[in-house]
Amino acid sequence: MSQQTARRGGAAWALVITSVAGFMAALDNLVVTTALPSIREDLGGGLHDLEWTVSAYTLTFAVLLMFGAALGDRFGRRRLFIAGLAVFTGASAAAAMAPGIDSLIAARAVQGVGAAVMMPLTLTLLTAAVPVAKRGMAYGIWGAVNGLAVASGPLVGGTLTEHISWQWIFWLNVPLGLALLPLARLRLAESHGTGAPLDVPGTLLASGGLFGIVYGLVRGPADGWTGSLVLTGLFAGSALLVGFVLYSTRAKNPMLPMRLFRSRAFAGINAASLLMFLGMFGSIFLLSQYMQGVLGYSPTEAGLRMLPWTGMPMLVAPIAGILADRIGGRPVVATGLFLQALGLGYMAVVATADASYGSQLPALIVSGIGMALYFAPASHLVMSSVRPSEQGIASGANNALREVGGALGIAVMASIFAAQGGYETGQTFVDGMRPALVTGSAVVALAGIAALLIPTRRRTGRQAQPTEPAPVLETAAH
Repeated sequence: MSQQTARRGGAAWALVITSVAGFMAALDNLVVTTALPSIREDLGGGLHDLEWTVSAYTLTFAVLLMFGAALGDRFGRRRLFIAGLAVFTGASAAAAMAPGIDSLIAARAVQGVGAAVMMPLTLTLLTAAVPVAKRGMAYGIWGAVNGLAVASGPLVGGTLTEHISWQWIFWLNVPLGLALLPLARLRLAESHGTGAPLDVPGTLLASGGLFGIVYGLVRGPADGWTGSLVLTGLFAGSALLVGFVLYSTRAKNPMLPMRLFRSRAFAGINAASLLMFLGMFGSIFLLSQYMQGVLGYSPTEAGLRMLPWTGMPMLVAPIAGILADRIGGRPVVATGLFLQALGLGYMAVVATADASYGSQLPALIVSGIGMALYFAPASHLVMSSVRPSEQGIASGANNALREVGGALGIAVMASIFAAQGGYETGQTFVDGMRPALVTGSAVVALAGIAALLIPTRRRTGRQAQPTEPAPVLETAAH
């Protein structure tokens, strides 16, 4: 890397650019959910069409994450980040101006493509720009912003829909994207992976496998788990992923080297991430509806009352990053996951059709602290468990597993909710939500157990040496 290119980089600029870009991509996972009634009123379409306005984004985002990371490693991470950001911004404008439900679904799918290229590269570019000693705090802030986006997506969507119009859940991305594009070009330093050629067979196997599984997961609750397309997607996707694993163990330059999973750190944090998002996504999906549909709060009122949970990462995650730098990421991540499990379990106990806000507040605070303690060190653990040249694909794999976990969480929680309750009355909603939250709590507790399998810093200190940034990346921080 030339000195001129290196000087473009800067830790503060990289943190701002990657955090805002990550916020945009994460927010659009669930931001549409509370706007669906208004979208149906304006654009028409049946329930199946409305569900696809959510699923189209999740599908393309999850399927192409690893491919997007591989493209960045091969052709330049900053270059592909800018390309992904441009696609995402343009598709957001297209979604806001969609004249019909079909064009909105198409724009959402293109949004997911842009996010899949952009999202995994945010962590890689941030790692390249921040010195090793300060990465804990940087990951903490990045994780706080992303956690806030995931948790507040339905509430942001509902508030914009209530006070302006549903189109503004997409217009919101446009000025942010247009501001980030020149900043990314001027302030981020370019970096590459190993330079190996693209793994075409691995890409096709992984993308096809993820497509089948995520399609089955997002369509299962609506079409029925015994539907022919759902079963075909799940079984064919699983078969393709098995083929991907077998192929990657023998390929010369695989897209995702299977040897990475021999590392207890890499395997443990990825298992924890999948389970964490499974429990959290499904819980947020139901709790945002509970606040509004059962307790009678408007989207804005619900958003304010959810702040102890959704806003806590902004306060706690930077501190969590500093703690991770000092004592290691494992104890901080595990503590956060167990606290989140405790908060969800507590919410299941106190939830009633007329619960007071005071009875819910402790659960919201504990869940918020737990989520904050997880996000920052988790990112650090992922990036420090591999070599610098493999950080792009490691970030892509981790984000893909998170997305699959989120899709699975919504599918599982929706199925439990439908089996035990429904939307008929406030009480039937609570009857369905309680067992779903208990399930979410148990899954997040399993994530905490997976985090405990990660080796401690002391035991892996000698092994960690190869994962320190190479000199070419270190210069990017100056």
